[in-house]
Amino acid sequence: MRIDIITVLPELLASPFEASILKRAIEKELVEVHFHNLRDYVTDNYKQIDDYQFGGGAGMVMMIEPIDKCISKLQSERNYDEVIYMTPDGETLNQGIANTLSLKENIIILCGHYKGVDQRVRDHFVTKEISIGDYVLSGGELGAAVLCDTIIRLLPGVLNDETSALTDSFQDNLLAPPVYTRPSDYKGWTVPEVLLSGNFPKIEAWREEQAYERTKTRRPDLLED
Repeated sequence: MRIDIITVLPELLASPFEASILKRAIEKELVEVHFHNLRDYVTDNYKQIDDYQFGGGAGMVMMIEPIDKCISKLQSERNYDEVIYMTPDGETLNQGIANTLSLKENIIILCGHYKGVDQRVRDHFVTKEISIGDYVLSGGELGAAVLCDTIIRLLPGVLNDETSALTDSFQDNLLAPPVYTRPSDYKGWTVPEVLLSGNFPKIEAWREEQAYERTKTRRPDLLED
């Protein structure tokens, strides 16, 4: 998989990809992640990528020309399955979206800034719009990093145990059940006996029951789906 991220602040994106699972995925060549500074596609000396809104109003708008140049250059080099725009009014990211995107080959992610991008970018280039929640960030970079993390960890070979991702919260519209590790008794706080029994059918039944009860209590909306 290849992910190209278009941004005005590439330095803000570097850190998440230089540690832990994302770093290992890149080093194992299971994914390529490339950052593209939008200012590199501006010819004037000021490297201006935003301007005032037509019709007035507070806030600057990212101009269409540098975005067009960047996306068009990338699309001339390879085919892309999706051009994703990170925006507060996009579809809220969930596990189903991450699962679908993890099956793609090439993805462009456009990070918004200021008041957003010229609407013509969304009309003519963007194929999918994603939000990571009902709140506003200073830019789309942190959202793009979150999106990449949800996608990349699902790629075959990224996790040491590939079945781990299949038991994550939300994979089957349920929250994950409680988990425990050694010691089995700590200050009198004990692990449920069923988990120590070695009876794997009973353990799986317990986990399913716990996942259902946890979801019913904390996120009953998931059960409606």
